[in-house]
Amino acid sequence: MDFNERLNALSNKIKQQINSIETEEATKNAFVMPFIHNVLGYDVFDPTEVTPEFVCDIGTKKGEKIDYAIMKNSEVQILIECKKIGEPLNINHASQLFRYFHVTNARISILTNGQIYKFFTDLDAPNKMDEKPFLEVDLLEIDENIIPELNKLTKTSFDLESIINAAGELKYVSQIKKILHTQLNTPEDEFVKFFASRVYDGILTQKVRELFHNLTRKAASQYINDQVNERLKSAITGTTSISTNPEPEIHDDTSIKGESDVVTTLEELEGFHIVKAITRAVLDAPRITHRDNKSYFGILVDDNNRKPLCRLHFNRTQKYIGLFDIEKNETRHPIATVDDIYSFADILKATAALYT
Repeated sequence: MDFNERLNALSNKIKQQINSIETEEATKNAFVMPFIHNVLGYDVFDPTEVTPEFVCDIGTKKGEKIDYAIMKNSEVQILIECKKIGEPLNINHASQLFRYFHVTNARISILTNGQIYKFFTDLDAPNKMDEKPFLEVDLLEIDENIIPELNKLTKTSFDLESIINAAGELKYVSQIKKILHTQLNTPEDEFVKFFASRVYDGILTQKVRELFHNLTRKAASQYINDQVNERLKSAITGTTSISTNPEPEIHDDTSIKGESDVVTTLEELEGFHIVKAITRAVLDAPRITHRDNKSYFGILVDDNNRKPLCRLHFNRTQKYIGLFDIEKNETRHPIATVDDIYSFADILKATAALYT
C-alpha cells in the first residue's frame, strides 16, 4: 500500500475500534504503534530504531520515561508522548516532552491520543519546544493538504531540514485556518464590524450588529459554496472535453434537468472523499469520480453512469446512502451523519470490485 492507503487503513481501524479502547496502554498498542510502524515506517520491534519507555534523567528527576523515542544512529530523532484515546490534548500534557526536548538531539516531538497527533519543534527558541504545534493531524478527519508534510516524517523520506523549513509556515497557516473557521461560524464583534463598516453607512447599533452577525455567516457560507461550485465546474469542463464513452449512458429524469439549480454541498463532497478513501483499496483513485444533480449526488467509476458506486441522498432532512446490487438495483439506507458511510465499507468495496 502507498502512504495514503496506509493512513486511511489506520483511520478506518480507529473508527471501528475506538469505542472498545479504555486505557492508555490499549491506545498505544491498538493505534499509536501501528501509526509508528505502518504509517511512518519505523520498526517498532527493533529497540535500536524505536525505543519504548525511553529514559532520560534530568537533574534530580531520575527514572522518568517517555513513551517512545525514534532513533537513528543511536541519536534521538523524534520523541512521542501518548495519552488515552478521547482524552483532550493540551500543553499541560506535554510536560515531559518539554523537559526531554532540550536535553536530547530531538528536533521533533509528538503528543498524541491515538487519534490526534500534534507535532512540535523549536521555532520560537533554539532547543526549547514550542508551546504550539506546527502540524496537527486528526486521523478521523484527514486533511489532504497536510499529507505531503506528514509524509516527510516517514523513515524513507525523513528530511529534518525540510521539515523544519516548512514548520514555520505550517504552524501559522494552521492557526489562521482555525481562526477563520471560528470567525466564519461564530463571528466575533470585531470581525462583523470589519465588514459591516464597509457596506453599511448608518450607525452600528446593537440591532444592526445582530443583523450583520447573521448576514456575515450567510455571506461566508455562500462564498464557500460558490468557490466549491466554481472549481467543480472547471473540473467537469476539463473532463468532458476529453471524455470518450462508446456506450450510451443511462440517465434518469433527474440527471438531465437544468444544472443551474444544482448546488453541491460540502457535506456531499465530504461523503465523496469518504467513499473514495474506502474504495481506493480496490480501484485506482483517479477512476473514482462524482456527478451531482437535483435529487442525489452520484459517485461513479470512470465517470460513467453505467458504473455506479453509490448515491448520496443528502437533499432532505433524513440522509440516505443508495447502494447497488450486481444488477444495478439501488437500495437506500438511512444514515444520521456522513461518517456513517464507513458502516457500509464492505458493500462499497464489493461494488467497486465489480469494475476491476
